Amino acid sequence: MQRLLPIPETGPADSVALDHWLAREYAYPTHSWVRANMVTSLDGASAWKSRSAGLSGRADQALLAVLRALADVIVVGAETARREGYGPADAHPNLTAARLAAGRFATPTIAVISQRLEVADSLLNRQAPPGSETLVITSRGAPAAGRQALEERGLEVIEAGEDEVDVRQALRILGARGMTAVLSEGGPRVLAQLQGYGLLDELCLSIAPRMVAGDAPRIVNGAGEALTELRLTSLLEADGFLFARYGCHLDSSGGGLIPD
Repeated sequence: MQRLLPIPETGPADSVALDHWLAREYAYPTHSWVRANMVTSLDGASAWKSRSAGLSGRADQALLAVLRALADVIVVGAETARREGYGPADAHPNLTAARLAAGRFATPTIAVISQRLEVADSLLNRQAPPGSETLVITSRGAPAAGRQALEERGLEVIEAGEDEVDVRQALRILGARGMTAVLSEGGPRVLAQLQGYGLLDELCLSIAPRMVAGDAPRIVNGAGEALTELRLTSLLEADGFLFARYGCHLDSSGGGLIPD
């Protein structure tokens, strides 16, 4: 893997050294920070055969594992979690020791946003690592029977919003629990809410050297339009993939943008 911007630099070839190099490149700031990580084809598709995994590759998966290892919480929409077969986050083989040394759990929390409380069986049926947990974020108007069923399976259900999930309130709740390093993995509707409310600090975009055509959704797919000016902060390349980082606040301040 090599850096193209801001300064050309070839990253380490050894996988262990590369993971630590990427961890330094993508380190979170010390304040609250909401990062999204998405993959897209060259023609703008966010999925192949309904799954983003169809666009991914070895280098993309390696970077995703590092981004997860840096996060306190992974926020994902319920539909994306079902399609992608989400389970509890895995401990990173090369970065877990640093998490534990910093007093953190070995793996980040998974926070699933679901209005209908339809959570992927892969999250319900897989044994979570010690210290890891799965949270379900819903609204106060969510089905009571669905809430009870999830709680009986050992999942904590959090209310954020009245008739539909309020992502602003959800991030405040997570932040109050010390989960300030947020990684959103979509899907497109969740990213649209983060963008629309101005909650996104950074977008990490993997651009796959593939074309899909068809009617696949884009990485942001919401009901309304919201124009956000971004600033390219770094660009990596590996195996034909481009890994771009965009700052979502042109004044570079970032952080502290979750409304009170």
